[in-house]
Amino acid sequence: MEITRLPAEARSRRTAEIREFLRSRRARVTPAEAGMAVGDLRARRTPGLRREEVAVLAGVGVSWYTWLEQGREINVSADVLDAIARVLRLDAAEREHLYLLAGLNPPRAEPAAGRTVPDRLRQVIDSWLPHPAYLIDRHWNLVAVNRAAAAVFGYQEHDHNCLITFFTSARYRSSLYHWRDAAHTIAAQFRADAARYPEDPEFGRIAADMCAVSPEFAEIWAEHAVRDATAGTKVINHPEAGELSFTYTTLTLPELPGHRLMLHTPAAGTATAERLAALLGTAVA
Repeated sequence: MEITRLPAEARSRRTAEIREFLRSRRARVTPAEAGMAVGDLRARRTPGLRREEVAVLAGVGVSWYTWLEQGREINVSADVLDAIARVLRLDAAEREHLYLLAGLNPPRAEPAAGRTVPDRLRQVIDSWLPHPAYLIDRHWNLVAVNRAAAAVFGYQEHDHNCLITFFTSARYRSSLYHWRDAAHTIAAQFRADAARYPEDPEFGRIAADMCAVSPEFAEIWAEHAVRDATAGTKVINHPEAGELSFTYTTLTLPELPGHRLMLHTPAAGTATAERLAALLGTAVA
């Protein structure tokens, strides 16, 4: 039964339950457990996650998540609820409970992967091994990631967006050399991309939500710097492989407007190729 079709008294009880349930579950997940890079924890009013942090990590708008937690009548989907369940570390019973509170029937099985990537493009990404390659959409959401990129950059299931991972992931921050310099470049590139789609409000939503959860992003974003780079270098301090240096190239895809393919190659004159092969258990290319 949909929430809107419930009697007023039952709808009120459902609203109170989803509010208290989500509050209690985010209160038990610390920023460190969520893999977030945070400042002085003593300055936080709560030891758990804030609403805006849950929203950003799940890839939904802060306002939308707030409305969900308040039990408002909004459209929800299985993909979004699963993203929230992953951030809040809900077990199977808790995930089912969240579905029911949101007015959806719990799925019997995990939903299929969302975005569709043409087979020939996925073959290119996978065949780039042992070098890292991944595909992002116009909002910098990760659409496809090969095994090398996951191993090198530590991308996991909950890492759905490059910008968000860059500024919120403690793991990513600790592994990237010259993080502060790269942060300015990343924010400037995102602003340049946003200007290409003035009719798309999602860029503004992402930027606003990032400002709410990352003081560093808010500071850099306020500088209004713009940059458009199609190539560069990345140096990673990998916990197992040690220092890995890459040159990267960005390719646009006419068949997927707004998407970009990121291809990485071991930097010349470094031991990256050998270390990468050892990490992945492959022969040196």
